[in-house]
Amino acid sequence: MEGTVEHAGKAFPVDFEGFLEDASLWCPEWVDHIRLEEEIDELTEEHEEVMERLREYFAENGRPPRVKDTTLVTGYKLKTIYELFPSGPGKGACKMAGLPKPDGCT
Repeated sequence: MEGTVEHAGKAFPVDFEGFLEDASLWCPEWVDHIRLEEEIDELTEEHEEVMERLREYFAENGRPPRVKDTTLVTGYKLKTIYELFPSGPGKGACKMAGLPKPDGCT
């Protein structure tokens, strides 16, 4: 999939797994693109909170949290993260938050 994804009039460079190449390009249109990929009908405050905490961690550490640390970073149980993001903490939550693929994500 490496190349460019277009959604809502914007173009996003992505890696071969569809992760945003540049986290600074993260915007509502990107979130909507991933929401549709994840087949999420409507984003909730919980979705927003998870993304915010992941982005804060990334800003402080220069990398996304490892998958096994996502629950500590977000404060949500792994089961809840999977309920919010069907593809899981890496391929769903981190991707929607515009972050690179985390370590431990297969």
